[in-house]
Amino acid sequence: MVNVFSLDARTEFFDLVCSGMSILAAARCVGATHGTGRNWWAQSGQMMTVSMGPVGGLSDPAPSPEGPGGRALNLAERGMIQMGRRSGLSYARIGEAIGRNKSVVWREVNRNTGTDGEYYASVAHARAHQARRRPKPLKLVQDEALCRLIGVWMDDGWSPKLISAMLAFYFAGDQTMQVSHETIYQALYVQTRGSLRADLAEKLSLKRKQRVPHTADRHANSPYKEAFKISERPADAQERAVPGHWEGDLIIGSDGTAIGTLVERSTRFTILLHLPGNHTADTVAAAMIREMGQLPDHLRRSITWDRGSELAEYARIQTALDTTLYFCDPHSPWQRGSNENTNRLLRFWFEKGSDLSVHTPEDLRRVAAKLNRRPRPTLNLETPANRLNQLLQAAA
Repeated sequence: MVNVFSLDARTEFFDLVCSGMSILAAARCVGATHGTGRNWWAQSGQMMTVSMGPVGGLSDPAPSPEGPGGRALNLAERGMIQMGRRSGLSYARIGEAIGRNKSVVWREVNRNTGTDGEYYASVAHARAHQARRRPKPLKLVQDEALCRLIGVWMDDGWSPKLISAMLAFYFAGDQTMQVSHETIYQALYVQTRGSLRADLAEKLSLKRKQRVPHTADRHANSPYKEAFKISERPADAQERAVPGHWEGDLIIGSDGTAIGTLVERSTRFTILLHLPGNHTADTVAAAMIREMGQLPDHLRRSITWDRGSELAEYARIQTALDTTLYFCDPHSPWQRGSNENTNRLLRFWFEKGSDLSVHTPEDLRRVAAKLNRRPRPTLNLETPANRLNQLLQAAA
């Protein structure tokens, strides 16, 4: 007779293992065999990220629940996500319950759902604890020969990046004589210098007293840390198979004046946003909510935008329009090809370097209407207005 275990039994099993109990002991506690427990653990998808101790439990169990308000999710929040998923709640509803953006919930579930299709809070918390970066010993503390060679090259004006490349070239088969340029910078600016000379920082071309990082830490205060990336956009948006996916940007004029542009990917229908006085995040959000709020729900599935500061209020836009905003990779305007092409057409009316604040909302509606009545070769010489009207009639 085959035992069929409930989801609650499996959840209890994972809670026990993640608290430090062995797989064998946890399986016995819920009435399962050792083999069943090992299968459950494998199906959780965490085998590659959680190290196992000699008795089959976690060698480094997750810590006790952390307090609320931190940047990382705590165990209580993960527990709420687990309950919300099993109750059929949306990512947005779960996010509201724990005070997080729905994109945070989506990424957490997507990252920690096992092959059995379930999300287990204790397993996700243990995995996050194991994956946290821990301080590593500095490679340049003990190796005097390596430090001496680095010093010689820096005396000749070599940069840390060039030194790293030449070490890899000369000592291709000796990992002990290779080091990244970031490690050299850390030794000079952040950590103890070890065997590096104290005056080597002065040999750098810019002679800075402190390092300006070229890593993600430089963007630690970015408002888009938890936003969806364009790589996460659904396939139907990429293929223009379903209407309701938009691309947006600003047309910039003289003295900081601007007009917002939104283009629907499948019909090329264009909406222009009147931005009187400025194009701050608050102004752009209000204009987008006002204009796109007039569309039916099925025609505002997603919006793709650049990572400009004008969209810092993206979470407010998502909530008000019940849509999802995706952000392009840095310096990649080609990822919004429809919008870029439309903006070039709009320059016929809104010339570069001109004062865009002189155009009234009525002017923008008139220009948008002209553009939407213009036949497009990409639509087999149909007009965007006609294509959109067909979609509205079909929905009605």
